Amino acid sequence: MCLLFFTLCCLLLLYYMKQAHFTTFGEEVRFDENSDPIASYDLMNWQKRSDGSLQLVRVGFYDTSLEDDKDLVINDPKVLAYSLCSQSCLPGSRKARQKGKPVCCFDCIPCAEGEISNQTDSIDCLTCSRETWPNQAQDQCIPKTLEFLSFQEPLGIILWAFSAFGACAALAVIGVFIMYRKTPVIRGNNIELSFLLLLFLCACFLISLTFIGKPTDWLCQIRYPAFGISFTLCISCILAKTVVVLMAFRATLPGSNIMKWFGPAKQRSSVILCTFVQALICITWLTTKPPVASYNTKFLSATITVECAVGSETGFWCVLGYIGFLASLCFLLAFLARKLPDNFNEAKFITFSMLIFFAVWITFIPVYVSSRGKYMVAVHVFAILASAFGLLLCIFAPKCYIVLMKPERNDKKHMMKK
Repeated sequence: MCLLFFTLCCLLLLYYMKQAHFTTFGEEVRFDENSDPIASYDLMNWQKRSDGSLQLVRVGFYDTSLEDDKDLVINDPKVLAYSLCSQSCLPGSRKARQKGKPVCCFDCIPCAEGEISNQTDSIDCLTCSRETWPNQAQDQCIPKTLEFLSFQEPLGIILWAFSAFGACAALAVIGVFIMYRKTPVIRGNNIELSFLLLLFLCACFLISLTFIGKPTDWLCQIRYPAFGISFTLCISCILAKTVVVLMAFRATLPGSNIMKWFGPAKQRSSVILCTFVQALICITWLTTKPPVASYNTKFLSATITVECAVGSETGFWCVLGYIGFLASLCFLLAFLARKLPDNFNEAKFITFSMLIFFAVWITFIPVYVSSRGKYMVAVHVFAILASAFGLLLCIFAPKCYIVLMKPERNDKKHMMKK
C-alpha cells in the first residue's frame, strides 16, 4: 500500500510540475510535455556606438513554445544580415567558398561569358543555348540577333551605291559607243567584242548586289555561279580581243591569211567555249555539294551570323582558279603584244587592266580567309567591284577620252600613223 501511495504521489507531482509556470530573476520558466524546460533565448548583437565603443543590444529572441514559423523573432533583420561573413550573391553571379573560412564566407564570382544565374546565392551558373545569349545583367537568356550584310546599314549602302554607279557607267560607255560606232577609234577596236565586254561588266556590277541582304539557299546557289560565269565572260572577251590584236598584225605580213581563221564567228565561239568550261565547273559544284545558307553559332557572341557556306571548298577555289588561269593567259598575250604600234593596238591597256585584276584578287585571298561574318562578304563584294572598275577604266576610258575630249584624233589618218 505504501508503494502504491508513493507512486501516485510521484505521478501527481509530475503532473503539477508539467503545469508549473513561474518567474525567477525576471525569466519565465516553463516545462514541455516531456518535463523538459522550454528553450528560450535572447539574441544579442554587439553594436558600435557613434563614439566607437561597443554595446550589447538585444535584437530578438528564440522560443520553442511558439509555432514553428513564429519561434524566431528578429527585431531588426538588417542586424542579422550584417552579422554574416559575406553578403548574398545577386543573380548574374555564383558563390565561391573561401578556403579555410566558415561556410558563410564566400566570394561572388560573375558568371562567365555565355552563362547566367537567375537566383540569389546560386552555386553554379547555367549555360545559354546556342540560339540565346545572356542579357546585360546575366540573369536571363535572350534570343540572339541575326547578323548579315544588309542594304540598310552604312557598309551595305556604300557597296550597293558603287555597284549601281558601276552598272550605270558601263551603260553610259555603251551609249557612247553606239553614238560614235562609225568613228575609226570605235570601229578599229573590235566593236562587237567591246559591246559584249561592256554588257558582261554591267552584269558583274549587278551580280555583286546578290551578296548583300539576308542569305537564303537559292540566293547562295545563284551568287557564286553567277559571279564565276560573269567574270569568265569578261576575261574571255578580253582574251579574244588580245588574240585579235596579235592576229591583225601578223596578218599584215606578206602572204598571211591568218585572220580568216579567227573571224567574228570564231571570236564568239572562243568566248562561248571558255565560258562553257566554267559552266561545267559550276554545274558539278551545284550537283555535288552546293552552297547553302548557314546560321553560324560557333563563335561566342550575342549574334548569329547568317552566311553562305560554300559547300564544296574545292568547287569555290576551282571557279576562282579558272578565272585566274584565263587572266594569266590574257596577260601573257597582251604582254607579248605591248610593243606593237601604239595607234593600232590596246594591248598596253589590257596589260595594265590585268595587273590591276591580279593585284585585287591576290590581295583578296588572304583578307577573305581571315575575315568573318558580314565583313567576309563585304571583302568579296569589294573585290568584284574593284576588279570590274579596273577593267572598265583601263580598257574603255582611253577610247572615251579620245572620242569625247579629243575628236581631232578620231580619224583614219591618225589611226594609220605609226
